[in-house]
Amino acid sequence: MNGKEWWARYSNDVHGVGQGHEHYKKMRLNYAKLPEVTLSAFTEAGEPESSISVLNQRNYTGRDPVIPSSLADTPCICLGVEGLLAKLNTILGTSYNLEIHSLSSLLRAYILKDYDFGTAFSRLRPFWYNDLTDIQDKLHTREVWDRLMRQDVLVNNKIISRLLPPRRVWDLYSNRVIPWWVARQYPSAISHAWMDKEDRMNVQTPINGYEWPAPMPKDANLDLIRIEMLNLGAEYVWLDVLCLRQVSEQRDDLHLDEWKLDVPTIGRVYRMAHGRVVCYFSGLGRPLSLKAGDFESDTYWFRRAWTLQEIQHRMVIGGDTGDDRITEKEMRMRIEIQLSWLRENKSVGGLGMPVFIALSEMQRRVSTNPVDKVAGLSYLLWTDEIPTYYILCDAVSRGSVDGTGRRDKCSSPCGSRGTLEERQCWVVGERLPGETFKKLSVFMMDNKKEVKRLHDLGIATNTKTFLA
Repeated sequence: MNGKEWWARYSNDVHGVGQGHEHYKKMRLNYAKLPEVTLSAFTEAGEPESSISVLNQRNYTGRDPVIPSSLADTPCICLGVEGLLAKLNTILGTSYNLEIHSLSSLLRAYILKDYDFGTAFSRLRPFWYNDLTDIQDKLHTREVWDRLMRQDVLVNNKIISRLLPPRRVWDLYSNRVIPWWVARQYPSAISHAWMDKEDRMNVQTPINGYEWPAPMPKDANLDLIRIEMLNLGAEYVWLDVLCLRQVSEQRDDLHLDEWKLDVPTIGRVYRMAHGRVVCYFSGLGRPLSLKAGDFESDTYWFRRAWTLQEIQHRMVIGGDTGDDRITEKEMRMRIEIQLSWLRENKSVGGLGMPVFIALSEMQRRVSTNPVDKVAGLSYLLWTDEIPTYYILCDAVSRGSVDGTGRRDKCSSPCGSRGTLEERQCWVVGERLPGETFKKLSVFMMDNKKEVKRLHDLGIATNTKTFLA
């Protein structure tokens, strides 16, 4: 299977919005009739509203079926089948009964699986205003199809389509991380630069079912971030610490397996978020507050390698405190100028960023692993195929490229200028001690003007190297 064949088979699932536009419209009309719901920093995080400096994190009021965390955390077994259905009817404004066999059977299954109410609510809500007689079959079919889609996109250790949707999304209404196949809606996205290790902590949370600890700034709170995103109009959100499996002692095999696909295709999430990317420049969920020296820090958003692929038009600045002091205005203006330049250059040439701009910008950025720069570039340059992160990263792939223990580098001395064919294969890598070279990625470029600009920028050089 190639990329076009993969897209022909799975495009309806990838691009389809939920169960179709008409169903989505019907769902929104029903939501508009529901009573107002209010969440506050005090009820959700135990913090007085007056102590929260980010205005959008203080409280949320709206008619969408948003449930408090206390209800989301309630085990289904405590409600029983009848109580579970009664809660769902009340929240969603319906009057279903247990005579719908498929529904009653599913509710009993959720109790046996020890689900909490938030998990059950997140899986049922997208189907609630539709025909429920075959809801079990629909969920099962979606799950199987999603698994096949992710298997088929990986061919010979390469990702054959960059159009792969995210594996998980954060459902803000239920406050639960759910599989993509449940929602099938492209989420809003949160962009942020990670804090230094000493400034963050690992948080175990029911939001992701305690599957892995979420690395968070010590002074940030996921429930407050949820309130802010609800105020910004989001229903589903992609946030790396919740939706991208993080390193933990539990199920490390799953972490390695998922990262093969999920890390190289992160850029797709931000591209499909359109004007719904929220950026925290001072750290995830933290108030926007920058000093002059922060712009040169390695943790600054514009200095990080991963954030280059996350830049989109009409990005929203998160953590707004409403501070109108001159210094804050100056910092905000500086951010806007930097964003504007990058957005302008990212749109040049249509789908991908021009090679010389992408490489020049990435060269100025920093990353935890050098290979992260290559992974970030792979999506930006819009190549037909993307190398898996397992292949790319020595650290993640346990120092092996093909599982046999052979490192992806040449053992011959790095020589002088060689001959270039008409279609040029460019190798991205790093020169190692002992005149050896470690190859990280390969891409093709046949535009001679672009090639010349790479050389003029001092980014590229011609060397005669044999990759053994």
